[in-house]
Amino acid sequence: MTDTPEAPHPAVRTVALYPWFKLCQNLLFWQAMWFLFFQSRLSAAEAILLYAIYDVATTALEVPSGYMSDRLGRRVTLLASGAFSFASMLLIALGDSFAAFALAQALLGAGMAFASGTDTALLYESLHASGRADEVERQELRAWRFSFVALATSAVLGGSIALIAPVLPFYASALAFAAMFFIVLRFHDPDLDMTDFPEGAELARLGTLRATFAQPALRWLFLLSVVMYGFSHIPFVFGQPFIEEALAARDLDADAPLVSGIVTTLMMCLSLLMSLLAPSLRERLSLGSMLLLAFGMQIALTGALALSNAPIVIALLFLRMVPDALSKPFILARIQPALASASRATYISVQSFFARILFAASLYLASGYGSGTGSLSYPQMQTILAAYALTGLGIWTGLALTRRKARLETPPPAKVA
Repeated sequence: MTDTPEAPHPAVRTVALYPWFKLCQNLLFWQAMWFLFFQSRLSAAEAILLYAIYDVATTALEVPSGYMSDRLGRRVTLLASGAFSFASMLLIALGDSFAAFALAQALLGAGMAFASGTDTALLYESLHASGRADEVERQELRAWRFSFVALATSAVLGGSIALIAPVLPFYASALAFAAMFFIVLRFHDPDLDMTDFPEGAELARLGTLRATFAQPALRWLFLLSVVMYGFSHIPFVFGQPFIEEALAARDLDADAPLVSGIVTTLMMCLSLLMSLLAPSLRERLSLGSMLLLAFGMQIALTGALALSNAPIVIALLFLRMVPDALSKPFILARIQPALASASRATYISVQSFFARILFAASLYLASGYGSGTGSLSYPQMQTILAAYALTGLGIWTGLALTRRKARLETPPPAKVA
């Protein structure tokens, strides 16, 4: 009698499906023209406010969604993310007022919040459950590559179909979010270590965060992640009106959605290439040096956009996602082993909460410089971008001076996943 082969651990299937989840999650066909879409139907100031609404909604749900993930499970939280994101795309496609678009942005924010932290926590815990926790850095990089491919592909396709009908990119993204939902249905929820936190012991659960913030490295990385989030999204918010203004000088502003899509595609392709080179660069540089390099690139890009709106400067937007490729997978790989499973998603959600609320507040201030009736002019953008660049330079200096005290290269105290 032959022995029946042992079935693979369900976590193995989750790890295998995870990159495809990230691919569908990042098929954002609207990314290259969302600002132009809202600006054409409302105004530049309202377009900025709509992004702020998205950030405020995400902010408000960051910590509750992280707590839900730690309490109810990763899978159900990601299913909620897919449902909210799908609904938001349909509402934008069908809406015709600021109120409708604001509700859609709030739903999109909810979708992003429910995925934030939960997705990477699921990956790490699935790797741990299948005895492959040491692969976390490699698997995070693999997931980022799938994300970059999705973002690159959807950007140019979205910009192209927007020329046919501006609402088509939102319908296409709705289909992608539906596919993401069905992939999540096949995920397996890892068994979390809840032995020290019985029902009702929520304060004890959240109390594990205190030990986390007692680690100098995690405090330093927390601050860096908060400010890098904002600087990563500055070109995302202002890149489209910047491209439109640069093209308007040559009477090509009607092609702004397509050009924006091409720029975003090249941006993601360059970032994909950088993600392939990142491991070898990491071997040559310390973690602190690599992260400061990435943050410095973000500040330099913002400063360059503030200096000139010549068409040649559009090419600098190709570099927007390179800092993410050089930082996010390595930050996650550094902090994941130091986090307790009972508060892993909560910690990442708290980090995102502060990042989003800070950036949303800055956008609220920036909207005061935007036009209330027409497009955002370059002189208006110049003032906003210069203020961001100078602020970033000050923060970068402070982080550089405190890097040694953070002891980033010290191995983290491992927690049970």
